[in-house]
Amino acid sequence: MRKLIASTMLSLDGIMQAPGGPEEDPSGGFAFGGWTFPHFDESMGDNMHGLDAKDRELLLGRRTYEIFEAYWPYQSDDNPIAKTFNATRKHVVSRSLTQDKLQWANSTLLPDDIVAAITALKAQPGKDLQIIGSGNLIQTLQGAGLIDEYNTFTFPVVLGRGKRLFEAGAKPGGLKLVGSETSKTGVVMSTYVPAGE
Repeated sequence: MRKLIASTMLSLDGIMQAPGGPEEDPSGGFAFGGWTFPHFDESMGDNMHGLDAKDRELLLGRRTYEIFEAYWPYQSDDNPIAKTFNATRKHVVSRSLTQDKLQWANSTLLPDDIVAAITALKAQPGKDLQIIGSGNLIQTLQGAGLIDEYNTFTFPVVLGRGKRLFEAGAKPGGLKLVGSETSKTGVVMSTYVPAGE
């Protein structure tokens, strides 16, 4: 059975909204888009294995898919992340998109019963599945007990408001830290696996 890996960038207070730029997700009046950029350094670039989808297939919620689709297909294959993202299979979760609207190569819309669809995907042979961003999707799959690993990049900032990785109502459970590194700018890059109730 293949693993389902959730990867995200977080503020110290657990916010994951719009790490990449102001236009990424201003919903709810969120004004801090791009909050990760002052903290990137070469040690983080060397450790992007948790966010680069290498040897994995992508699983994306609608908003993350649309952000990625508007950017990555237009980047040069000289960029290793673009090369990987553009070539890999992408499984998309959305109630509003249709298959014909998925213009990014190798993208497939999943059926509406997302828990059943992901359970079936995990049972098929193939590469591990990786969620990047997609907070609502992570919360749904966490509640269903389907996530096998969490890769978190925790940045030394407090945002005070915005969409959180775990909102109220998240399923209680333990996690075991299985790997951790810290960048020169104080970003803690950690890997956790579920450790029971």
